[in-house]
Amino acid sequence: MIPITGKAHDLGDGFFVTRLLPQAARRSIGPFVFFDYFGPVDFPPGRGVDVRPHPHIGLATVTYLFDGSQMHRDTLGSVQEIRPGDVNWMTAGRGIAHSERTGAEARAAGHRLHGIQSWVGLPEADEEAPPAFHHFAAADLPEREENNVRLRMIAGTGFGLTSPVKVFSPIFYADARFEAGGALTYSTDHEERALFVIDGEIETGPTEVHGPGAMLALEPGEEITLYAGAPARVMLLGGAPLDGPRHIWWNFVSSSKERIERAKQEWIDGKFGLIPGDDKEFIPLPSNK
Repeated sequence: MIPITGKAHDLGDGFFVTRLLPQAARRSIGPFVFFDYFGPVDFPPGRGVDVRPHPHIGLATVTYLFDGSQMHRDTLGSVQEIRPGDVNWMTAGRGIAHSERTGAEARAAGHRLHGIQSWVGLPEADEEAPPAFHHFAAADLPEREENNVRLRMIAGTGFGLTSPVKVFSPIFYADARFEAGGALTYSTDHEERALFVIDGEIETGPTEVHGPGAMLALEPGEEITLYAGAPARVMLLGGAPLDGPRHIWWNFVSSSKERIERAKQEWIDGKFGLIPGDDKEFIPLPSNK
């Protein structure tokens, strides 16, 4: 196993975001090209998160929460609140813009926010796919319980489960909740695999114990058993690597540098369109990238 160390950034109000992917040591795991872990943070009444409208191409965004809620809006007209255990899967394809904000009710009451934002790169044949947005409630996602571990398949296929989320390449993304004494064999069904500890401690060997915030990438063919002596929660992710290298610039992912340059100009020219209900502001194209 190879440890992956993230870098935490304080966005204000005690809201920390830790970027695990991409980084120099590891650019991706399977088709996952971006992995941000945020919180937990407790917002007082009147405060929250406001990610203004911004664009994406060539990827799918996956939002998954452990606490709190967020309101998603996009240029397709989608309006969807996401709550813990739900999945918001947005396929950017040839281009989409969206915003993510704390909803009015949660903002007024004050709330805790804790979750993961990840990006899944699209195969070259699907990089220009039509943009789309799909929401799946926690109850829509398949689960299984074995050896004191309850596993929920967020996207893709693994551990005998298949998520209803439409994916574009071999992938798996699962939420594993361990009771005391829980054990899970991490199978070798997928070429690239990793784990990320959310809560508690996970043992991967007699003297190997990993706490919250630890990410480990497994070697090809490496089979391990995860064990928790007390309640713990772990994300399992990976899949087949993408069909070639990907360039990442700001919120754009593409196999082509020229396509990213075109996306820059399209955002400047307003060609991504406006978001109904959130069209008064936007994040401008960075000038220092």
